[in-house]
Amino acid sequence: MAARYRVFSVRVAAVTSLTPHFVRVTLTGAELAEFSAVGLDQRIKVLLPLDGHGFSDLPEGEDWFAAWRALPDATRNPIRTYTVRSFRPDAHELDIDFVAHGDGGPASRWVSACRVGDELRIVGPRVPESPEDLPSGAAEFAPGSANRILLAGDETAAPAICAILEALDVSAVGHVFIEVPTDADRLPVSAPAGVEVRWIARNGASHGVRMTDHVQAWASTVAVPAPVLTDGRAAVPVELADVDVDHQVLWDVPREDDDLPVYAWIAGEAGCVKELRRHLVRGVGLDRKQVAFMGYWRHGKAEC
Repeated sequence: MAARYRVFSVRVAAVTSLTPHFVRVTLTGAELAEFSAVGLDQRIKVLLPLDGHGFSDLPEGEDWFAAWRALPDATRNPIRTYTVRSFRPDAHELDIDFVAHGDGGPASRWVSACRVGDELRIVGPRVPESPEDLPSGAAEFAPGSANRILLAGDETAAPAICAILEALDVSAVGHVFIEVPTDADRLPVSAPAGVEVRWIARNGASHGVRMTDHVQAWASTVAVPAPVLTDGRAAVPVELADVDVDHQVLWDVPREDDDLPVYAWIAGEAGCVKELRRHLVRGVGLDRKQVAFMGYWRHGKAEC
């Protein structure tokens, strides 16, 4: 059986400035004929070129990751995780919306200087030989039969949230809170009539504070029935283990498809996500079986 993931060689087909802090890069390449879209919030790895080396030392076989980790620091291409904003298989085109942080990191440097024709490498799932071979773990949005949704995240989660919104059924009902650096960073996105979308601009405020306030205000209006077992007895609340977000990954994405009233999907800076996780599960009483919490990044921590 072929490996479920592979390195794809692509090149930049277009660079579009969307807002002061969002840049859309359209990638293309014949190898994308083997790329597989597995979900609405699909993550891929982006391997960035090294000055003076490009991708000359990047392993590309099935065991590329182990070989990559064994490389000296000077010849190891940086890796960052991004969400596929859209994929057009017939055109062999894939869009990624980058956040221009201006922090001097490898991704910020690359996107600020990239031009049409520049080479890039991405790692993602390949088209499976059979449906049973479709890889899991690259996308998490799974609301099941929930009749109300909550989506919340910062700018790093905005591309995933927008992709989810545009694919929701027209009958969907819910609330969406997206925190971005400034008022000018609101992105155009379509959503069902029953889904309210709020773009929350920090405008200099501390990261995550305003989004947290909005989510907690929303949670105060939600009536969550106490969970019960099939025999009618009250369910014992699941203990919520603490996560040290400075040293552990905050990632809790249950897969059960239960008939629960609310499904929450929250992603972004891990410290902020942790606080919202605690409030919604312990404070409000949302059932963990349909709540996805993902720490996409952490203040002061490089991804790779």
